[in-house]
Amino acid sequence: MKPHKTYHIRNLLILFCVAFSYQLTAQKTIINSGWQFTLDTTKTNWQTVNIPHTWNKDDAFDDESGYFRGSGFYQKHVYVPSEKEDLVHYLKFKGVNQETNVYVNGSFAGNHKGGYTAFNFNITEFIKFGSYNLIEVKVDNSLNLNIPPLDIDFTIYGGIYRDVEWIALPKQHLTLNDFASEGFYVDYPNVSKEKASVEVSVLLDNFDVKSATNQLEVSISDADGKIIRMETKKIKINANSSENLNILFSDIHNPKLWSPEHPNLYHLQILLKDKHGTILDEKSSNIAFRWVSVDPNKGLFLNGESYKIIGVNRHQDYNGYGSAVPMQLQEKDIHLIKNMGANVIRFAHYPQAQELYKLCDELGLLVWSEIPVVNKVTNTPEFFETSMTMQEEHLKQYYNFPSVVMFGYMNEIFLRLVFDRKSTDLEKEDAKVYSYELAKQLEDFTRKMAPNRLTVMALHFNEVYNDTKIADLSMLIGWNLYFGWYNDTIPDLGIFLDDQHKRFPNRSIMVSEYGPGADVNISSTTPKKYDYTQEYQLILHKSYYDQVMARDFVVGMTAWNFADFGSEFRGETIPHLNQKGLVQYNREPKDVYFWYKAVLNTKEPLLHIALNPEHPLNLINEDKRTVSIFSNEKKAEVYLNGELIDAVTFSDGLATADIPFINGENELKVVANSQEEIKTLQVFKSDNLKTAHFKRFGINLGSHFSFYDQENNVTFVPDRQYSENLYGHFDGTPYNITKDKNQGIPNNIKNTEKEGVFQTMLEGCTGYKVDVPDGQYQITLFFVEPQIKSNIEMVFNLTAEKELANSDTKKQRKFDVFLNDILVESRFDLANTFPDKYGVTLTSMVNIRNNEGLSINLKPIEGKTVLSGVLIEKKD
Repeated sequence: MKPHKTYHIRNLLILFCVAFSYQLTAQKTIINSGWQFTLDTTKTNWQTVNIPHTWNKDDAFDDESGYFRGSGFYQKHVYVPSEKEDLVHYLKFKGVNQETNVYVNGSFAGNHKGGYTAFNFNITEFIKFGSYNLIEVKVDNSLNLNIPPLDIDFTIYGGIYRDVEWIALPKQHLTLNDFASEGFYVDYPNVSKEKASVEVSVLLDNFDVKSATNQLEVSISDADGKIIRMETKKIKINANSSENLNILFSDIHNPKLWSPEHPNLYHLQILLKDKHGTILDEKSSNIAFRWVSVDPNKGLFLNGESYKIIGVNRHQDYNGYGSAVPMQLQEKDIHLIKNMGANVIRFAHYPQAQELYKLCDELGLLVWSEIPVVNKVTNTPEFFETSMTMQEEHLKQYYNFPSVVMFGYMNEIFLRLVFDRKSTDLEKEDAKVYSYELAKQLEDFTRKMAPNRLTVMALHFNEVYNDTKIADLSMLIGWNLYFGWYNDTIPDLGIFLDDQHKRFPNRSIMVSEYGPGADVNISSTTPKKYDYTQEYQLILHKSYYDQVMARDFVVGMTAWNFADFGSEFRGETIPHLNQKGLVQYNREPKDVYFWYKAVLNTKEPLLHIALNPEHPLNLINEDKRTVSIFSNEKKAEVYLNGELIDAVTFSDGLATADIPFINGENELKVVANSQEEIKTLQVFKSDNLKTAHFKRFGINLGSHFSFYDQENNVTFVPDRQYSENLYGHFDGTPYNITKDKNQGIPNNIKNTEKEGVFQTMLEGCTGYKVDVPDGQYQITLFFVEPQIKSNIEMVFNLTAEKELANSDTKKQRKFDVFLNDILVESRFDLANTFPDKYGVTLTSMVNIRNNEGLSINLKPIEGKTVLSGVLIEKKD
């Protein structure tokens, strides 16, 4: 690594007040509190905020399509005492999305482009010492075709969402001008089990008008704090100049090697002293001895031994915070990932907080880190320059973390091109050429700057990467594969991997993304592709694991995604989220998380029953319910209401038991060695609704899955064909449901949180019956017009774009609604009454007598009827 004196920045605004001690040594203060912020371009209506901060925390999750992408303004006053005039002052921003302009006392300090790497500015010349100083920051998260990412499946949260630091340094210090690096780089020229060497390159600046004689002291300590190597150099730095020093520590014998199982760390300390021995500046870093390589036939090797990597991808946003997430919550993510048993994490699709990389060093997690050149490239010098600068910042800021074994630079770069219906064939061919050229530049640059790391690129399922030969550039290829979700069937994964290995035997490959969406409120005994059930999520993940583990040539796999994350335009069962996480947006685990932990983490005993005791369970004409149990034990005993009913054996962390629940409260207990787990849940069990007793009963029409409605504390049961004494439809077909698509309409349903009910429906149903006992009931019917074109349509199926985009905006669909032959709604016309896909309910009181049950009749006047759900509430 070599120093670089160019400054880079992004557009933002800030003001602050900070007091410093007066000793002329290195000082760093985090200045996160008490900023003023506004989105008003007139710069009025200021509000006080603390950093981290984003202005999209709420509007990226409301019912209105889109979220604010534009300019925000920050300001803060900082008092700088006159005693600080002999220091050099910097402002450092650890993350601002995505273009930033910084001003100090009205003077322009710098611009930075890119939302995910740090940057700093030397602001000394703009400071008024002995006075308050106005810091202003303008931030812009607008789409800018010259700043990646361009077209992405995650929300671009605007704001200063990572720490801001004020750094004051003596005239001689480790440089801060090298793309916001720490001013030193650690390399390992030779590492083996027998001995290792460490080379430290230190970049020093002298801002004084005269030369300076300094002393540089570099030491390495072991985990117990014992210094095992030290070197001291006396150096002279000329006035207003820089020096680059290299220090080599050779022949460190019998080093303790670093791995996820044994994350042995050493400590590097760098002290810069003046001629009197006073410390002017100091830096430190974890160092670790390890080496990594890949083989096209045998996979990845860590410290010379074959090593399969299994882990997750991670986005940085969090429920209630957007991207402005407190560090303790972010660090909790890394602990959850490690506790699951993962040994690798891909920080997708951008560099994340440096504190997390340090934690990966300490806990033992291999890291794939990358920049956000995602889906699309703009063919301009500005885009190329920004991308190259991003990668230089990325490499230099994250170079010293030993957990980082892979540096990436592109993800699915031809995704938009494949679905581009507007460009000509010639334009598409040009896009392939210039995208390849940028990839080649980034690959060459990364290999040169980080020669001891693996270069990596992620591709989506398309032959274009082979045709263009872009897949031949990096040392490791990650395939983002969604067989059994967007494409084909689950077993097609292995077929694809074998085919790629046969056709391209010199490539090292892994599965860098995979996984289906899953909603903890949705469940089915007959899980299907694209139904968002946890049961289908488990089936797919388990099969992918088996298929990858069976192939030595596959380096490993990283699940998409560790947690659900914000993607504003998505319309899944929880809108504005990509729900492929192993944990929810609030980090509560889904069932599949526990399965991974059962398989991967053998150190901590685990026992988990895949049932949520807060969700009432309905068994309609069903004697037993099959329940999944996860454990890293070999065997367990299953008890229902105190009685032993089964003994199960675990295979790959999973066992199932058929549980004969009773109507009412049930206690399910599983015991394995010294572990036990108990879950108590309410069960509504009936094979004859006419004799059943219930407070609420919900039906999810047009769907094979149940949906838990938290608001009403009721589980809507799956639809069925009518049979006597139960419930069901006489006619109609599920809307927009095929063997490959089981969601119905993939859109946000406005003014409701019951997408799990509204998104599926029966179309053309004229008769529905529920054989409830006599009594007074409140009946609520759920409707949505599926063919009103949403303001934003989502590309869910990667083989077909905007399936519903050609729908009529005012579909003529009129019908009368009857409950037990009583007209409750005449000429019901959803399309002309509501401007978008609104969740609409009709609620009526019905007295059921003479054992007649509840009949719902929809009489079409024009077009076909639709009905999404029924909620029946007993009132007497």
